[in-house]
Amino acid sequence: MKNMQQLELDLALPIPSQRHHRAIERRTDPMFLRDQFEGVGKWGLPFVRRQNIDLEDLNLISCTNCINDEREYYDRGVHFFVDDYNFEDIYLSPEKTFSLYSQYRFCCIPDFSVYPEMRMWRQFESVAHSRWCGAWWQAHGMKVVPTVTWDGYSSFEFCFEGIEQGCIVAIATYACHGNEAAYMRGFRAMCERINPSAVICYGEPFPNMPNNVIPIPACPPRCLHREIRKRNRRLMA
Repeated sequence: MKNMQQLELDLALPIPSQRHHRAIERRTDPMFLRDQFEGVGKWGLPFVRRQNIDLEDLNLISCTNCINDEREYYDRGVHFFVDDYNFEDIYLSPEKTFSLYSQYRFCCIPDFSVYPEMRMWRQFESVAHSRWCGAWWQAHGMKVVPTVTWDGYSSFEFCFEGIEQGCIVAIATYACHGNEAAYMRGFRAMCERINPSAVICYGEPFPNMPNNVIPIPACPPRCLHREIRKRNRRLMA
């Protein structure tokens, strides 16, 4: 039996409250920690693995044009080369958009922006969000293509991390032709680090890019909606 002194000590200990238990549950929730997936490198970024993806007759559709039951376009890959607010929910609540995006041939990983105006911690945060979304999709059976974006030399330390060697990757050039030299420095660094088996290039490739670059004409995000409306009008005529 405990002696009187020990009992007094036990009674003095605080009893964990219900609020305390809820706080513990919240801070250990995997969706708060984002630690469900294998981490690699200096920062433990989620790891996106290489997958076999059919690139025959390749075409892309913007995430802003994705519609349920639009089966005519399910053989396309989905790209996210649009403003971030269009796809932030994929990181915040990935299950809400899973049924929509999983219908397509593959998805390029969301292209969270890495702007030169951003401080480095914000650039890194964008890359981390992108890798996490890719790992989550892969864990749920989707085919994904890592989207790679970068800024200056300082971003090279993390912008190419968390992607398996030999992956097919996606890049965008459609807004970068005013600074070819800087873009190609990042492109060469990306190729050295990842050694991609193929590069899906949204926009016109630069002349010095290798033969494994697959160009996809850049299309304004809403142009496909116009195509769909025109097609529907023809069917109703």
